[in-house]
Amino acid sequence: MNIAIAGGTGFIGTALTEYFISQGHQVYILTRTPKEKKENVHYVQWLVSGAQPAQSLPPLDALINLAGDSIGSGRWTEQKKERILKSRITATNAAITLLQQLEHQPNVFINASAIGIYGHSDTHTFTEDHVTGGENNFLKEVGIQWETEALKAEDLGIRTVLPRLGLVLDENEGALPKMLLPYRLFAGGALGSGDQWYSWVHIQDVVRLIDFTIKTNEIEGAINVTSPQPVQMTEMGKAIAVALKRPHWLPTPAFALKLLLGEMSSLLLQGQRVLPEKALRYGFTFNYSTIDEALQHLLTQDR
Repeated sequence: MNIAIAGGTGFIGTALTEYFISQGHQVYILTRTPKEKKENVHYVQWLVSGAQPAQSLPPLDALINLAGDSIGSGRWTEQKKERILKSRITATNAAITLLQQLEHQPNVFINASAIGIYGHSDTHTFTEDHVTGGENNFLKEVGIQWETEALKAEDLGIRTVLPRLGLVLDENEGALPKMLLPYRLFAGGALGSGDQWYSWVHIQDVVRLIDFTIKTNEIEGAINVTSPQPVQMTEMGKAIAVALKRPHWLPTPAFALKLLLGEMSSLLLQGQRVLPEKALRYGFTFNYSTIDEALQHLLTQDR
């Protein structure tokens, strides 16, 4: 297959690229700063003046948009929040424009989203059918606007999939290395109340599920990319402690995290219990369903 990825040099984009290459596909990375072509990976300039990506792409089987400013780096100042939202809307709008310009449109358009669209809740369980019930906040508003822009692809007659990403676990990237650090220093423990839900997913299941949505023509709209067994913070912390053979004992009060991180502390102190109902309904099998399985794989060096 020919697969184009916007945001292909980021955390998830890199994992997807490596996976698709291993499957023998051709990957086209949409980027502001193209690199020299390497085996099965091509770089196509976009989002800069004068770029004409539609003329540089072959007939595509899928277009995947993962582009957007990181929500996990830097305090959420008003300027940072504006970048988070604007970067997602700009990239998605550019993807829609590209779809309009392509002579041969892809079979599927996959535009990243996030479970933040459900809002925060300690009591609700969310599936793809829920968009209300959680507390309104910044990330929920971002998700709503992001998905609204992406769904314009449906007007072009293109199957559109919105993978709502949970907390993606990888040993080197994303949130997990930051969560491991206090445990490595023998200072790990509950964050805030410890009751907040973490709807997590192993990076390998992320790429496999995105590949599954490309190949399953019946899947469209939102799909939760989370493990079928979310856990509360205290349970995840204890699982990390067991995997690293470290104690789970020193809690971090909510006020300290809020003082340190500001509004961004909500990523750690608040969450939502999300289930991948659609993925399971269509027969997807997670390689890592439990947090113990995921951490055992990620934290075992000689795997």
